[in-house]
Amino acid sequence: MHIITRARLTAFWKKHPDSKTSLLLWYKLTVIARWQNLTEVRRVFPTADPVGNLTVFNIGGNKYRLITLIDYTYQKVFIRSVLTHAEYDKNNWKKDNWYE
Repeated sequence: MHIITRARLTAFWKKHPDSKTSLLLWYKLTVIARWQNLTEVRRVFPTADPVGNLTVFNIGGNKYRLITLIDYTYQKVFIRSVLTHAEYDKNNWKKDNWYE
């Protein structure tokens, strides 16, 4: 999968250093994947959940949320947000026009 953009991961782990190992693992596993659907995503990340048009990954033992849009046809993963659990629970990320 082509991940757009790793810079969002880097920016997040600079603010939350304890997330770096988990985010790098997610990145390494995702960049080599060739997913065709959510079922295939869940073989690698069993807790991945569809929310609207987006796929949400639990990161760092449920401490963080990685919100993505996955385009299976073009093999792209767009990173929309990386949030703490508290930020995620506020639901402000649902105001993203990609969430529908």
